[in-house]
Amino acid sequence: MAGQFYPADRAKLTAALEGFFADAVPDRGEHPPVLIVPHAGYIYSGQIAADAFAQVAKMTIDTVVILGANHTTAGFDRVSVYDGAAYRTPLGQVEVDRDLAAVLARDGEVAVLDHRLHEREHSVEVQVPFVQHVFPRARIVPLVVATASPGVCARFGRALAEAVHGRNVLIVASSDLSHYPAADAAARVDAVTLEQVASMDAGALVQGERDAGGSSTPNLVTRACGLGPVLVAIEAARRLGARRGVVLSYANSASVAVGSRERAVGYGAVAFAGGDGRPDLGVLRETRPDRASRLEPAEKRRLLRLARDTVTRYLASETLPLPRGGSPALLREAGVFVTLRKGRDLRGCVGRLVPEGPLLRLVSAMALESALEDPRFSPVRPGELKGLDFEVSVLSPLTRIPGPEFIVPGRDGVVLELGGRSAVFLPQVAAEEGWGRDELLDNLALKAGLGREAWRSAGVRLLTFQADVFRESQFK
Repeated sequence: MAGQFYPADRAKLTAALEGFFADAVPDRGEHPPVLIVPHAGYIYSGQIAADAFAQVAKMTIDTVVILGANHTTAGFDRVSVYDGAAYRTPLGQVEVDRDLAAVLARDGEVAVLDHRLHEREHSVEVQVPFVQHVFPRARIVPLVVATASPGVCARFGRALAEAVHGRNVLIVASSDLSHYPAADAAARVDAVTLEQVASMDAGALVQGERDAGGSSTPNLVTRACGLGPVLVAIEAARRLGARRGVVLSYANSASVAVGSRERAVGYGAVAFAGGDGRPDLGVLRETRPDRASRLEPAEKRRLLRLARDTVTRYLASETLPLPRGGSPALLREAGVFVTLRKGRDLRGCVGRLVPEGPLLRLVSAMALESALEDPRFSPVRPGELKGLDFEVSVLSPLTRIPGPEFIVPGRDGVVLELGGRSAVFLPQVAAEEGWGRDELLDNLALKAGLGREAWRSAGVRLLTFQADVFRESQFK
């Protein structure tokens, strides 16, 4: 799956992992024996996976047991224990702990040594680079749990816990969460699933999956595509002394710059630990956006850093930072443009007049489009980044005006619409060009592919907005 789910180039894969771990949630110091991690493409779920692996990075681990899901092979309803000698990724080869693999395959009714289910299965493979990064000397035992039968999963979970007891073994269960509802609906469904996981409530998880097909949530296909691995992990964790789950982080595919809000997949990181049995769900308590909040200087600097980091990370690693943890002002919805300048020359400018999700996410998305998809320019190259000045414009809502006399150049951004054509100038354009109102509108009409004075036509529609504009060079 190198080149599909994660970078095929060693340097890019290393950069991706280093970026994820630099941004990972802090180690809680609980030394969990079992983790739940997602298995989507790194550009979507890599940060959530790193949040989980960061919890065990200081532990001494000799073997990592990876419980994958079955996406490829129908008709197999047991646990496939990989019978090969190693897995290979762009980071090199990692050996299989064949002795432990043989022990886990002893119960032939539940588990069997096999390689067929592993040949095209991404849910196991995508965990291996994380293991190599955190535990470069550890071996692995790759497993594909091709059943979600509660009895079979509990039986194998008990056998797994017995086999690893007293050894330096980490168990990693690979599962994404909801598939294909809209982003807001995915977040609601996934919050319920994560609470059930953290409560170690296998029965509720099984029932929730049975009910998924008849759910009132549009387009919900599954609540957990790795339900079998999760059920095995819960039983093993309980047998190894865990009493509760800690929800470390959550996101869905719409959280990152390239994700769709109409069709999302959920990702959660959970660690099982000791304690009083009450689940830790703190990360699911979201900060509420504040539409009235003005951006403080520190918040503006954060948006600029995010814009640059988005482009830098993508060019270096084919992955993206996860915009999260913002203040109420950064989580509100607003239109955004991101402008790239090279000295006095424009190098890219793309934006959205209408809000599309939280401000943090939209800034990240527009930075990427400005750098790579502005049709007026070739894509930005890594060597150019140092010489670019990133600028962010956070827009007020659009207001339709009765006529051009209501436009104040330098204060107002303007949208012109006529005959199915449209164009927009940000407020700063008139000031930079030294245009008065008529010149502004003449050039706006030309930008829309119309005649110079088309803005005087009877059917023209004019809208204005204002913007909070700030750039990197202001803060140096």
